Amino acid sequence: MSKIMDPIGRLMGLRYKSHPWHGVELGPDAPQVLTCFIEMVPTDTVKYEVDKVSGYLRLDRPQKYSNVVPALYGFIPQTFCAERVAAYCNEKTDRTDIKGDRDPLDICVLTEKDITHGDILVRVRPLGGFRMIDGNEADDKIVAVLDNDAVYGGYKDISDCPPLVLDRLRHYFLTYKDLPGRESKVEVTHVYGIEEAHEVIRRSMDDYHHKFDNLDSFLSEV
Repeated sequence: MSKIMDPIGRLMGLRYKSHPWHGVELGPDAPQVLTCFIEMVPTDTVKYEVDKVSGYLRLDRPQKYSNVVPALYGFIPQTFCAERVAAYCNEKTDRTDIKGDRDPLDICVLTEKDITHGDILVRVRPLGGFRMIDGNEADDKIVAVLDNDAVYGGYKDISDCPPLVLDRLRHYFLTYKDLPGRESKVEVTHVYGIEEAHEVIRRSMDDYHHKFDNLDSFLSEV
């Protein structure tokens, strides 16, 4: 669906904001280099996420505790975590009960730059990811670097990341859904490298095409 915005969609984009999930192109070099949408930055004390209908950022919830996201955080456009992503997670964990969380694929982006707000597009290079399971749902978190970043731009794989950086990311993902009196069902089973990250992204792209196969045809008829 690389032409999802052609031809009428691109013209509409001159007047209307493109939907960050459906209307933003990943780029010709995906999954090696891709465009992602940033919802949150490390200075945010509330959690924002894109409203799937309107495409605008909405307030999800205040952060309950002092932990804040330690990197840029958002999702990869035109991805969807469903059967193919779930099958890969089942294969890697020797389970059979995991399903996709039916959301776009999450991504966190390392950069030395102070980016002060979300609702932006950035060009990134994935390095690896966390195989996160929430209950029985696959909820992978891809770890990437800002393309050509002065500090992190030379990293080639998640093994290049300092352990402290990965520990902070892991701690955030394991605790950001915590609520008083409610036991968390979130676990990180593996930290994987670039090849598995590319496979998860490819599968999420395939899941998206399977789910929204007729969306480009619909837009061209609007």
